[in-house]
Amino acid sequence: MMRRLPPLNAVKAFDAAARRRSFSQAAEELHVTPGAVSQQVKLLEDTLGLKLFNRERQRVVLTEAGREYFAVVREALDQIALGTERLTQRQRSGVFTVSVSLDFAAKWLVNRLGRFAEAHSEIDLRVAATDARVDFSREDVDLAVRHGDGRWLELEVKRLCAEQLFPVCSPKLIRGRNRVVSASDLLKFPLLRLEDWTNWGRWFEAAGVTTQPRPGPVLNRASMLIDAAIDGQGIALARTALAAWNIIHGRLVPAGRCVAGVGQHLLDSKSDRTHPEDRRLPAMAAGGSRRRCPAARPHLIRADCRRCCFHF
Repeated sequence: MMRRLPPLNAVKAFDAAARRRSFSQAAEELHVTPGAVSQQVKLLEDTLGLKLFNRERQRVVLTEAGREYFAVVREALDQIALGTERLTQRQRSGVFTVSVSLDFAAKWLVNRLGRFAEAHSEIDLRVAATDARVDFSREDVDLAVRHGDGRWLELEVKRLCAEQLFPVCSPKLIRGRNRVVSASDLLKFPLLRLEDWTNWGRWFEAAGVTTQPRPGPVLNRASMLIDAAIDGQGIALARTALAAWNIIHGRLVPAGRCVAGVGQHLLDSKSDRTHPEDRRLPAMAAGGSRRRCPAARPHLIRADCRRCCFHF
């Protein structure tokens, strides 16, 4: 629905006159004549159908309706001024804010920030880790990365990578006689669960195993699941992006086949964005190792024209 707004020049004149309590001083502030201020205030009064000022000798006094309207106008203009200052300050300072999920921040992004900072010291990168829904209209966020199926219709969405689910564990857990040869061998170990059996059920079904799994600890964060697996507490079903760094560095090993999962997506507002780093940010550096990971190989993140995107 279209907003019903009064003439904005008239609102500016009213605000200045209300603050200064003088049409002459308001005219000086706005670099116009007192007659122009008076005309704009009269236009606003006619638009609203209300008298906003009483004229008393050398000054003007707000009516009750004028005082009520001035409180609304002052708050609205203050918010516009504050938002403008924040935007221009960020443009001057080179701040670029990326919102990422907690697990993605802990297990993928944080390990690659040092390389990015070395390559792009001119960019003041801010990482906001949260699982909350991103509101680009209210938050100082330039881009966001979220795990899901990509169905965010109100946002511009770019798929960064397709992910897979696969069992991982500490290499110590499956040494010697504990070696995993078939999917059913996993039943010998505690199976670390993320809240419920849904993912493990999918995995065992795809592997053709019908035997009831042995219960294991239940955790509510994927990053905790990976940490527990590194510690040798059992076998976890991990997502590609979250497990890759620890597989590359030998802290985890795959313990079975992959099944398809959803992926990571880059989210942006559909509105036209003007932050210079949208165009300048060349890359978010991925991990320093060039060794191939059996589950996934991270590559450099590249930026095209106005968007950054993470590639695996």
